[in-house]
Amino acid sequence: MFETSILWRGVKRQLRAAVAPAVFLSLTGYFLWHATQGDRGLVAYAERQKDLVLARAQLARAEAEVALWERRVGGLRGAVLDADALDERARAMLNASDPNDIVVMYPTDQKRY
Repeated sequence: MFETSILWRGVKRQLRAAVAPAVFLSLTGYFLWHATQGDRGLVAYAERQKDLVLARAQLARAEAEVALWERRVGGLRGAVLDADALDERARAMLNASDPNDIVVMYPTDQKRY
């Protein structure tokens, strides 16, 4: 009986000594997991960076398209009309061509500007 109580006290002492490190290790593990896998962790940061690169590429394409259309429409505005731009738009709207024009057929899936 005496040996059992000594043994039990030693086990209790070791358990008490192990509680604090176990709590701190589990807290450290919790914060490390959230630092990598959480909503604002490293993995989410990498995904946001990829999304940012894609958004910037889309913005560049949209700005290029806006510049193209501004240039095309700019020839049709103002006091002086650009004769080539006006002729091009009139032919495109009427689906007509000049007998001296060379017509190049594009595939239907390719954009024409």
